[in-house]
Amino acid sequence: MTASAAASVDAASEGRTILGIGAGHSGVTNVGGAPTGARALREGVAFLRTVLGGGPASWRGAPTHLPWVRRRVPVFAAASGPEALRAAGAAADGVFVNYGLGREHVQRARELIEAGAKETERSMEDVDVWAIACLDMSARREAAFEKLGNILGFVAAYILGPDPEGRGVPAELVPAVRELRATYTTRQREMDPTLVKRLGLFDYLRARLAIAGTPEDCIEQVRGAEAAGATQLMFTVSLAADPEGTVELFGREVLPALSR
Repeated sequence: MTASAAASVDAASEGRTILGIGAGHSGVTNVGGAPTGARALREGVAFLRTVLGGGPASWRGAPTHLPWVRRRVPVFAAASGPEALRAAGAAADGVFVNYGLGREHVQRARELIEAGAKETERSMEDVDVWAIACLDMSARREAAFEKLGNILGFVAAYILGPDPEGRGVPAELVPAVRELRATYTTRQREMDPTLVKRLGLFDYLRARLAIAGTPEDCIEQVRGAEAAGATQLMFTVSLAADPEGTVELFGREVLPALSR
């Protein structure tokens, strides 16, 4: 059903569709399900790429074919954990990486994606890599930071919480990340926006996972991410203080400066 829907949208949009999938997190948890494992993610991506290329494939023994597909729809995988990043590198056309914008984070994610690519005799040139960041922007820095703790807590709990030591969290912050993981909720809007500040994590998580502040702040942070190797950025604005205003301000003030 997902493959058919993506192919239909692609036909209607005249080739402007990318299908992005992931192992699942809040969406499945909130309806009583559980995220899938990295192996199933890899198998699902491989299946979708074949079907959306117009070829025959089977899913759990059931044959499927969309012979009417005229353009192969790219399939991207969202990944943050080590095994998911390897799976994405092995099977996907591209990866939406939610791991961090620091040089060490970008490099670690690339290493894992490349390791997965080599498993299927591919190279990094075969994988289109995008780094995900939380975006919140305002003419006043305090306004941009007001609700930022909400999305930072939500994202950090599932990205860093399962293995803070293994995912590059400084030793002195590991206990706080573990507490965050133990107390967070998958219902994003119910997160306590002050929790990460009370745990002493706000500045660290903002620097690692977000582009936030005034337009001038965001220009500097984007350039820093680029210097670290994150040359393509994808933003989440769903929990920004003013999502529409953030997007408009970014387009008006930040993009022109970066293009120069």
